[in-house]
Amino acid sequence: MLTVLAVPAFQDNYLWLIHDGRHAAVVDPGDATPVLAALNAHQLSLAAILLTHHHADHVGGVPGLLANFHVPVFGPRHEAIPQITEPLSEGDTVTIPELDLTLAVLDVPGHTKGHIAYVAHQQQWLFCGDTLFAGGCGRLFEGTPEQMAASLTKLSALPDATQVYCAHEYTLANLHFAREVEPDNPALDPRIQAEQAKRDHGLPTIPSTIGLERSTNPFLRFHEPAIAERLIALQHLSSREPIAVFTALRQWKNTYR
Repeated sequence: MLTVLAVPAFQDNYLWLIHDGRHAAVVDPGDATPVLAALNAHQLSLAAILLTHHHADHVGGVPGLLANFHVPVFGPRHEAIPQITEPLSEGDTVTIPELDLTLAVLDVPGHTKGHIAYVAHQQQWLFCGDTLFAGGCGRLFEGTPEQMAASLTKLSALPDATQVYCAHEYTLANLHFAREVEPDNPALDPRIQAEQAKRDHGLPTIPSTIGLERSTNPFLRFHEPAIAERLIALQHLSSREPIAVFTALRQWKNTYR
C-alpha cells in the first residue's frame, strides 16, 4: 500500500515521499539532507525524483540525492533543470514500477512558465508544487494572470476527494485572507478553526482536498459574484470580468499584511 510522507524543510516547505515501505519517490526535494534522513529512518530506497518547477527550494537537493542514488529525474520539459532525465509536459504519463505507481502530468503555468503537476488518479492524489496552495495560490513570478487562472480552473475540475499535496505551509495566512475576501462564506470559519487546531498540535494542514479548496479558496472561487462585489466595494476593482477579478485578487494578496 502506498503512503505519502511529509518531510519538512526550510521554514515552511514540505517535500513529499511517496513510498510502499521499501521504495520511495520524492517530490520537489529542495534539500537532500532531510530526504536522506527520512529514507534512512524508514529504511527506504529512492526509486525516482519528481520535480514540478525550477525554483531552488524545489530542486536544490537533487544533486545530493543523485550522489547517493542512480534514479530517473522527472520534471518540466520547458524549464531549465539540468538534472532532468525524463522531460514531461501535459499528456505524458510517469510510471514508477518499483511503486506500481502511475502519474498523469498537467501543464499548470503561472507561478513559473513551465510548471507542471502530477495526478495519481487511482489514489486521488495531486502534487501541485506552488500552483495551488491550501487556501491560496502561488505568486505570478513568470506567468500571467490568465495562465494561472486557467491552471487553477484545470485543477479545480479534479474530483472533490482528490488530496492536494502542495509544497508550503501557508494555509492559515491564506485562509485569513480568504475570510477578508469572502466574510460571509460559511465554510471559512470552521476550516480556519480546524486548521488552527492542527497547527496547535504541530501537525501539517496538508493535504487538503479539491472539494475543500473549491468551497473556501478565493482563487478557485473568483467567478463568485460576491468576490467581485467585495473587490469593487474595497476599490480594488472596477470590472466584474472574471479575469479582472482574479488579477485584482492576486494583486491584493501580494500586499496583504
